[in-house]
Amino acid sequence: MSRTAKSHLDSLNDGREIYINGERITNHVQHPAFKNSVLSAARMYDFLHEPENVDRLTFRSPKTGEAVSKMWQLPTTYAELVDRRKALEAWSELSCGFFGRSPDHVASALCGMYMGMPLFERHGKERASALSAYYEYARDTDLYLTYVIINPQADRSKSAAEQAEEFLVAGVVDEDHEGITIKGAKMLGTGCPMANEVMVAAIQPLKQGDEKYSFTAMVPLNAKGVKLLSRKSYEQNAVSKFDNPLSSSFDENDAVLYFDEVKVPWERVFVHNDVRMASAQWHEIPTHCYQNYQCQVRLVVKMRFLLGLTRKIAETNGVIGFPPVREALGQMAAEVSMVEGMLEAMEASGKQYGPYYIPNAERLYASNVLTQQLYPNFVQRMRELAGGGLIMLPSSVSDMLNSETASYIRQTQVSPATDSLGRVKLFKLAWDAIGSEFGSRHVQYEMFYSGANMVTRAHAYRTYDWEKSLGLVDKFMSSYDLDSPKSNPGYIAKAA
Repeated sequence: MSRTAKSHLDSLNDGREIYINGERITNHVQHPAFKNSVLSAARMYDFLHEPENVDRLTFRSPKTGEAVSKMWQLPTTYAELVDRRKALEAWSELSCGFFGRSPDHVASALCGMYMGMPLFERHGKERASALSAYYEYARDTDLYLTYVIINPQADRSKSAAEQAEEFLVAGVVDEDHEGITIKGAKMLGTGCPMANEVMVAAIQPLKQGDEKYSFTAMVPLNAKGVKLLSRKSYEQNAVSKFDNPLSSSFDENDAVLYFDEVKVPWERVFVHNDVRMASAQWHEIPTHCYQNYQCQVRLVVKMRFLLGLTRKIAETNGVIGFPPVREALGQMAAEVSMVEGMLEAMEASGKQYGPYYIPNAERLYASNVLTQQLYPNFVQRMRELAGGGLIMLPSSVSDMLNSETASYIRQTQVSPATDSLGRVKLFKLAWDAIGSEFGSRHVQYEMFYSGANMVTRAHAYRTYDWEKSLGLVDKFMSSYDLDSPKSNPGYIAKAA
């Protein structure tokens, strides 16, 4: 494997333009707004190199024979899909599930595109060749990829072409024998500070007249003209590792990306000037299913972590024996088990897609719909069980290190399960997970990463086996008529 934490960090020192707090950052890898989270992401690559992890987390590239991350694996059987999922779980556990755009997310999207190569070949041999070559390149160099596939909100009642500014939404402003030139904005650039390249595409519906916005391309984040406009850094505003154990290390950040006439060579363009293909690349092949399957793997890890955190809070407060508390924990445990079960069901009821084995889309979208509703309710139950303990905390670690205030903390932060340090440490972690700006951002993220509720419900509607349900209704209705006697067993007799 060529990529390590060090080599990944070196690859990020590439001169990219990142703006935050009114200034351009010249070395974001060392900047306090990004450095800890960038380092946490880089360490995921070192994890692959640990002797006990090489076999379970990597596979051999069919091209080079070198070990590469299983995020690039194209499972051909149910067993291989489960094996890959276990590798992704192990990676996600490094961030307790709080890295939503870890490298395996967009890698999964690219894998789904590669599985649908016949669709791209119908779109054009050149575009298919570009996709195939890029997939192999990204796989064999273990690239960290992210994407921007959503348009700036602006006027949502109008299409991309109908906005007041022609290139508010990133579109093709020019093209020649070398490639295309794109101009305009895209969001939500999650994970851009720790990624190497970004996929620029359109997942929202396009219509005739939107052709210039119907492209999919891979762009290095240091390409000339790419501007990263970062949101506020939660990492930079973290007081300390003790006070903000999650946001100080796992703030993958989000950004609006503006493309100021960025030239993209043809060998990095997968979709071009085709509104139908811009949609088909997500939904007619495994792309959208495979990338959101990865999200469910990560979410399972995150919810296990939050459930364990809630149980420890109940133990620390000495209420674990109270029947209402055990009932609440039982409800939360059932919900986590349900998400785990749906993930396993996606795999067990998956299907062959050509030579590949892919998750069951019907089960996936059902899980998407339910977990969008489940996560904020889950956090609300955590708040109810934690009570005032989330607020009644020392102002910072400095209070713990001051001998005078530390003595009062020992007298007021008491627990039947741990000492004052253990109690404060636990509740600081819980607040960072669900109460801080970082925690609030994660509620919003889990509610919308896979689309608005109406979008995910539409996917569930589209993929559900309606014939089976309607068939039951039609079969029963055919068992009786106007002249059927009241005592006729009807459906049961007919079925027998």
